[in-house]
Parts: sequence; structure tokens; C-alpha cells
Amino acid sequence: MGTERHHSPRLLLRGGLVIDTSPHPVVHPHTDVLVEEGRIAAVGRGLPCDESDTGLEVIDARQLVVLPGFVDTHRHLWQAVLRSAAVDESLDSYLGRILGDLSGRFTPADVYTGNLLGALECLDSGVTTVQDFSHVQYTPEHSAAAVEALEEAGIRAVFGYGYPVFDDTARRADWVREVRARYFPSRDALLTMALAPVGPSFAPPEAVREDWLLARELGLPIAVHVTAGPVAMRPITALQEQGLLTSGTLYVHGNSLPDSELRLIAESGGAVAITPAIEASMRFGAPMAGRLRRAGIPTGLGADAVTSAPGDMFSQMRAALMSSHFDGDGDGEATVKAADVLRMATAEGAEALGLADEVGSLGVGKRADLVLLRADDINLAPVAHDPIGAVVTAAHPGNIDTVLVDGRPVKRAGRLVYGELGGVLDTAHRSAERLVAAS
Repeated sequence: MGTERHHSPRLLLRGGLVIDTSPHPVVHPHTDVLVEEGRIAAVGRGLPCDESDTGLEVIDARQLVVLPGFVDTHRHLWQAVLRSAAVDESLDSYLGRILGDLSGRFTPADVYTGNLLGALECLDSGVTTVQDFSHVQYTPEHSAAAVEALEEAGIRAVFGYGYPVFDDTARRADWVREVRARYFPSRDALLTMALAPVGPSFAPPEAVREDWLLARELGLPIAVHVTAGPVAMRPITALQEQGLLTSGTLYVHGNSLPDSELRLIAESGGAVAITPAIEASMRFGAPMAGRLRRAGIPTGLGADAVTSAPGDMFSQMRAALMSSHFDGDGDGEATVKAADVLRMATAEGAEALGLADEVGSLGVGKRADLVLLRADDINLAPVAHDPIGAVVTAAHPGNIDTVLVDGRPVKRAGRLVYGELGGVLDTAHRSAERLVAAS
């Protein structure tokens, strides 16, 4: 299945305050962005365009900040219908209640609603690409529901096929093969696929080997939670010893890993997704952004679980920046700065997902996944002192005027263009009530 695209004929963003993020974040005032056939065709001042051309839509961006769409590298979208259900709970409590009890009650219809609501939430807050770590594949029907909801939302997504944590009977390679063949015959689509196995920290070596070889057979990248134990205290070393340490693997969290494990990730061409709000609230360990920066590991940000933390990228950027302020080199100089965090939320996140050639920055030829913020909103104005710092520390989803995916508006004038949002919310309320009543 390839998501069908409907582009605006041509789109010109005229005179915006443009922030590009590659090779590093830089501000370009009074700059135009031209979009053609869903891709960025040109970026520069005073681009020569015939604005009387009826096939050209012109947006006056003089009071807008224009930047690449955010890339969320780790989120469980299905949990959107369980929003704030575990805010004050520990990791053990979350695992037992959310993944042990409520997860098993999800019908395919619940998964569809959760994924659709979660994906629309992403788009509303400027997240144009998300890695959906979907460890709720109890049946092929659950998988179909998850993927079809992503397609319906119109978001760019990497669907991470994950096994339910507490149900070994659902660990079925034939189901994975079926989803791969049915829904993901091509990578030239909004939706692509990864395998999201339990991994060496939590599964026995023989199961890990089977999963990694399955991913290799199907040509799928891997996304996996990692920590020191309880099964493998050195999970990256365990992969290396089995000949399974490969490039393109996305490791999630890793707060308890020693530096020697991080070096193996760096040397193997892996990346790490951190979720600073969740990692702090559930006490996973010390903040990771500075350590990963020093190790030279591509790092992406993620919201992880809206059961316990906010779902917008602005909150994740602030959590990453603020938690890293005292992680310096001894002379008071911060290891992680606002520009680093913005890059994690865009270009570096795209690199972590293997999508750096497509999204994450404003290079000519990239997909036109863009976010436009109102620079004259009271919490951003005056933005001119440090636009990058303002986006990271002051902006919020309410400042978003427009969001484009593949050049197609999914949010305009501050509102999602999805036509059936009311129906999605009604269904989400009913799903939440049923799930909670049954628990």
C-alpha cells in the first residue's frame, strides 16, 4: 500500500523567517520557499515567480517562522485513547496497568481510534513524521487497523511492528511477513515499516536472533528499547557477540547503559531515540542528550507515551534542553544548546529513522514537510533576538498556523483540515470509557 498523495499545484511561501536545520540550524530572514509536486523546489530571497499564475498559491509568510516539520522518533500512538491515565505512576505500574491490563483489552477498533487520534495530534502540533512503536499486534486485524489509521491521518510514519509485551502467543513471524507484503511493498510512500521487537534487554538470546534475522529477511530496520538488564546487562555487546549489531538500528532510551555500550552504537552506525519527559517522570536515569552528543550518536526526540507526558515536540525540546543545562564540561559551558535540540527534533531525528534524504531540513529536493509559526503571537514576539531559541523555549502548538506534509496542507489558519475530527473525538471518548470500565 502506498499512500496516495494530493499536492497543491505549486506553493510559494513569500518572505518568511526561515530556519533550516542542516548541516546545522541557521536563520534566513525575509526568505521564500517554493514547493512543487510535494517537494522543496527552491529556497532564497526574492524568488522569481509569476504570482499571477493561477496554478501558484502564494502565502504571505512575512509574519511567520518557517521550519521543517518535526520528526518524532518514538511514540506509542495507540495509547492516545489512554491520555493521562498514568501520569503519577512508576514504570512498573505503567507496565502492569497499561501494557499488562489495558493493552490486552484493545480491540482492532480501539487501535484504529488511538492511532488516528494520536497521528492527528502529531500533525496538529507540527510533528509531520512519527515512528509509531506499535506493540499492540495481538492479531492481524490489530495491525491492519493501526496501519489504516496512519494512512487515513495523512501523516508520514514509520510503522514499528511490535509484539505485545506480555503475550508470547502473538509473537508470530508469519503475521509480520503478511503485514510487510500487504501494506509496505515500496519505500516511496508516506508509510514505511520497521520491526520493533522486545530485544536483548528483555528477551532470551535465541528469540533475539530470530527477530533480527526476520528483520534482515524482510529488509526492515529495527527499533528496540534498551536498558542494562534484566536479561542482558550489556545489550549492545550481546548483539555484537551474536553478529547482529548492524547499522540503521534505532535504540530507545538507554539511560542506564555505560559509555562502552554507547561507543558500540556509534561505531556500528546506530542511532538513539530519547524521550526526556517520560525518562524523567518514570526515573529511567540521568538525561541522555549530552552523553549521546559526546559519543557522536545521531539522536532523535520522542513523546513516547501520552499516558504520562505531553505529546507535542515543543515540550520534548524543552525537557531535553532544561535537563541538559548542568551537563557541562566543567567550565560552565553547556553540552547541549537550543540549536542542538532543534536539530534533534528535525534533521537528526530524520537521520535516526533513515529518512534524512527525504525530510528533516529544507534542502532543495526534500519532501515539503513544513511548519509555519505565527511570529507575532504574544509568547513569541519579538522573535528577532534568537529565533531558534524562541522556537525551542517559548513556542507551543497554539502558535502553529500551517502544517504541510508532502506539500499538502494538513493544518491551515490554526486548525486541522481533517474533516471528521468531531467523530474521531466522540469515538475516542467511547473507547476510553469502555477500556477503563472493563479494567
